[in-house]
Amino acid sequence: MAIDSESGRCVSADIAAGISPAAALFHSLADETRLRIVQRLARGEARVVDLTSQLGLAQSTVSKHLACLRDCGLVDYRAEGRQSFYSLTRPELMDLLASAEHLLGATGHAVALCPVYGVESGDGVALS
Repeated sequence: MAIDSESGRCVSADIAAGISPAAALFHSLADETRLRIVQRLARGEARVVDLTSQLGLAQSTVSKHLACLRDCGLVDYRAEGRQSFYSLTRPELMDLLASAEHLLGATGHAVALCPVYGVESGDGVALS
């Protein structure tokens, strides 16, 4: 999925014209906030209020990124009364992130030094 810059929501691969499913998956995980949410949900389900307090983020920010992750099919929720409890739909996502961490270790985190995608550009994200 790709992020629509105007609405901040993920859009389908069809709308994102030309983005392959693999590129769309990695694009959905290319945001530090979404990675932090995924990492937190890997420990168990959480409500928006839990995520905002634990991650130190605004409610609107958490909701926007949860909507993106839901649109991508990586996160879903269950309603209990007036509360929504979010969880990962695909536990194998954590295997993917563990593999990425292994690859980063094997390359000496070279991607973090990349002038285009690294920490200097503001896009560097630690996965663990």
